[in-house]
Amino acid sequence: PVLYPDSGEFLQYDYPGGCEDPRVVLTEDGLYVMAYTAWNQDVARLSIAFSRDLIHWEKQGPAFAKALDGRYLDYWSKSGSIITRMIGDQQVVAKIDGKYWMYWGERFINLAWSEDLVEWHPTLDEDGELKAIVEPRANSFDSHLTECGPPAVITEEGIVLLYNGKNAEGADAADEIPKGMYSVGKIVFDAEDPEKVLWRSDTYFLKPTLPHEITGQYKSGTTFAEGLVYYKSKWFL
Repeated sequence: PVLYPDSGEFLQYDYPGGCEDPRVVLTEDGLYVMAYTAWNQDVARLSIAFSRDLIHWEKQGPAFAKALDGRYLDYWSKSGSIITRMIGDQQVVAKIDGKYWMYWGERFINLAWSEDLVEWHPTLDEDGELKAIVEPRANSFDSHLTECGPPAVITEEGIVLLYNGKNAEGADAADEIPKGMYSVGKIVFDAEDPEKVLWRSDTYFLKPTLPHEITGQYKSGTTFAEGLVYYKSKWFL
C-alpha cells in the first residue's frame, strides 16, 4: 500500500480502521493532492495527503483540524471532491475568487474553501451551522443521502459534480429502485458561485445492474462513483 495507518502523528485518526475513499487531484505545478477518509472506527475524518509521484505520500492531517478553532475536528466528515478545471487535456485544481474549493459530505453536500489545500474551512449558514447546499429528496433515488463523488470539474455547463445517492429504506424511499440502493446522479453548479445549483438530475444515470453489483456484502446494490479521468477525448468514470 502507498497510504496506510503508520506510526506518524496521525495514527490516532487512521487506526484501526484505515485510510479509505481516496480522491486525487493535480495542481498546475505537479503536486498530487489526495482527499481521503481517516477511519479510526470511532469518527470518520476527511483528511489530506500530498505526493509528487503517487507512491510516496506525506499526510497533512484532518482537513478541518484548525478551522473555527477545531470545532469540526471530531465531526464525522468524508468524501472530499476538490473542484478542478481543464487546461487542454489536463485536469488541474481550480481557483475561484482566489481560493480552492471542495464539495464534501455524506448525509448532505457542503462546501469548503482553502488557501493552501491543507487547511479547509467549511461554509456555514446564518445560524452558524454547516450550510447544506444539496440535500436528500423524498421519494427519489437520493432520498437518504447525497454523497460527493469524484473531483468536480468546471465545464461549459458549469461546475459538474457527480454524486452518490442512496435510496431510503422507509416511507421516503423511491419506488423505482430497491430500498437502500446506491446509484449515481449529477449536479451542475454556477462556475462563478460554487454554492449555486443550476441543474440537478431528476433520476440516476448509473445504477447497479451487473451480478457482482447486486450480490454479496451489500445486497441492496451499489454503484459508487469516486474517480473521473479524461483520456483520449473521453471521460472514464
